[in-house]
Amino acid sequence: MPETHPELTKELETLLVRELASEWARMNWAHFGRRLRTPVVSLTDAQSVLARWIRATRAIEFSRGFVLARPWGEVVEVLKHEMAHQYVDEWLSVSDEPSHGPTFQKLCDALGIDGRATGTPEADTKVEPRVVDRIRKLLSLAASENQHEAEAAMRTARKLMLDHNLEEVASRERRGYVHAHLGEPTGRRADHERWLARILSDHFFVDAIVVSVYRPLEGKSGSVLEIIGTETNVQMASYVYDFLRAAAARLWKEHKAKTGLRADRERLSFYSGVMRGFLDKLEAEKKQSDATGLVWAGDPGLDAHVRKRHPRTRTVTTSGRAHADGYTRGREAGRELVLHRPVTNGGSGGAPKRLGRGE
Repeated sequence: MPETHPELTKELETLLVRELASEWARMNWAHFGRRLRTPVVSLTDAQSVLARWIRATRAIEFSRGFVLARPWGEVVEVLKHEMAHQYVDEWLSVSDEPSHGPTFQKLCDALGIDGRATGTPEADTKVEPRVVDRIRKLLSLAASENQHEAEAAMRTARKLMLDHNLEEVASRERRGYVHAHLGEPTGRRADHERWLARILSDHFFVDAIVVSVYRPLEGKSGSVLEIIGTETNVQMASYVYDFLRAAAARLWKEHKAKTGLRADRERLSFYSGVMRGFLDKLEAEKKQSDATGLVWAGDPGLDAHVRKRHPRTRTVTTSGRAHADGYTRGREAGRELVLHRPVTNGGSGGAPKRLGRGE
């Protein structure tokens, strides 16, 4: 466990504890129907646990090093785990079972909470290495300078994803779901990020939801994009996210060089256009796929999992800046974009994740 961070001032620590208590209140409302009584929330230098519910003192205690070292999404997952312990103790009054016994596990399953006793929540599904490996090879072919070959490789890769998901859903076997937070926390989400979220949720077999996060060492709140799906689909969607952010930055740089622009005033409008143009392309391909009878009707299991994980959500609409010249030029560029690997320009999102085991 990391050492205590000296940059966490007394004021920042006070704000951090207050935010943890506020997060507890939100989870109590969203997942536990406000049945739980407010506990004492505190930080400790203990390194043997991430967090713990202490029945005797009615306290939830977090390892200071864990909270500061790990993404806020992981902190919230651990908080929900400890709240499940509190619920079993105080609402269900179960005292004759192990702490991670059947009642606790049943509750966690019902609420979409990771119920394992050790470590930070991790994926509970197996990676599909053959599918991911085949997609990786196809996306490598999609980097071809021959536009026809590149387009064909991208379409084949997406058809493989569709076939894989249709087969899994048709088998009626229970699919395991994971989640990932993409990008760095930000205060206000730009339009192009909303378009990107729609691309992932409409065409890459994941649900995409904007969730709140907290930055302890800054004392500020923000938000990140959370994607939820099978491990294979989350890997793919995560790659697409990084690819599109890097591609938008690269295309903007090329547009500025071509037109002689010096300022970045239209940059975000251009980014929105790129995302909208790529979405146009995907929707046109989907119509062709539907015509062949390969229609994706959704994954009821994923829908149920998302409802458990996020029982109270709201929809935010996306608006393109259709009258901005930057948006129009970006949309034209996005329609010509071919998803491939690798991307050499990291853009604002950094280097894309490798498609493969361990990413």
